Amino acid sequence: MKNSLRLGALMLGTTLLLSGCATSVSAEPATDQGPATELRLGYFDNVTHAAALVGLQNGFFEDALGDTTLSTQIFSAGQSAVEALSAGAIDAAYIGPSPAVNTFVQSGGQSAVIVAGAASGGAALVVRDGIDTPADLAGTTIATPQLGNTQDVALRSWLGDEGYETSTIGGGDVTVSPGDNAQTLTLFQSGKIDGAWLPEPWVSRLVLEGGGHVLVNEADLWDNGDFPTTVLLVRKAFLEEHPDTVSALLQGHVTAVDWLTQNPADAAATINTKLKADTGKALTDDVLTRALTEVKFNVDPLASTFPVSLAEAVKAGLGKDGDLDGLFNVALLNAVLVKHAEEPVSAGGLGTE
Repeated sequence: MKNSLRLGALMLGTTLLLSGCATSVSAEPATDQGPATELRLGYFDNVTHAAALVGLQNGFFEDALGDTTLSTQIFSAGQSAVEALSAGAIDAAYIGPSPAVNTFVQSGGQSAVIVAGAASGGAALVVRDGIDTPADLAGTTIATPQLGNTQDVALRSWLGDEGYETSTIGGGDVTVSPGDNAQTLTLFQSGKIDGAWLPEPWVSRLVLEGGGHVLVNEADLWDNGDFPTTVLLVRKAFLEEHPDTVSALLQGHVTAVDWLTQNPADAAATINTKLKADTGKALTDDVLTRALTEVKFNVDPLASTFPVSLAEAVKAGLGKDGDLDGLFNVALLNAVLVKHAEEPVSAGGLGTE
């Protein structure tokens, strides 16, 4: 019964993913309606989403938004967040590159746009003792946060490069098992899975609490070790209707990222306070310390890497090839950066800057 339920869930997830989490979007541009009365923001309780955690904990978003009410929703993986955004249940989300690209391509560029980067690095494949090379992975079961999310795509792409076949409905040379990160830790500790490709702090938790070791640090697969882990995605219609509100959100976002880079000694405590408020439990000092050494916080979305992310998703059978022109709108971000006396970022030829 459990296998049947898992298979059904995976088939449903694949259907949603490959259909692009369709929603009705209009090709007609919306008009500026002034500041929104409410902004609904999605984020994850991950260290890679520290800009959201710090921005909320320190009140940076609320200060910047003024009279606009801020409401939040917590997600555990990207595809769930993009489904909520595509359905109009939220207006903006901190999210990984793959779901952001997927919704943009599937909607013909009408669903959402990336307005800023948030974090890079902080993702890895952690495995149990006895797995020391890629060749040792044959017949193993490796977890990811969710079918089609950024780490799921990265794992499947890397496995393909190593000569392994995988399937979106289970099976293959290596079984990829998407699931909740907390459950993944429990399964790893009990020996029921052999490893996982996850973002921080789950990488550090599997290493320090699960006795695992890093087989692949994703940073080693990218030039200069720079790859986006988290970006800030906004519904296209919301951006067109409420540019002033998005600009205010970006003001809070830039303030949060600047605070993280300028206050490393205080960052861990602030992140942990928000994590405890959200989940009821803080991370241990050693887990959080290790996790923060693996993540870089920067508002640059590293736009030039996104064609690579799309190609990897297509190769893994988890995305549709398409035009990325218009994926980025960093003009409002760059206006905020000018006020902060910081260098503008590039859209990589894929949008407005």
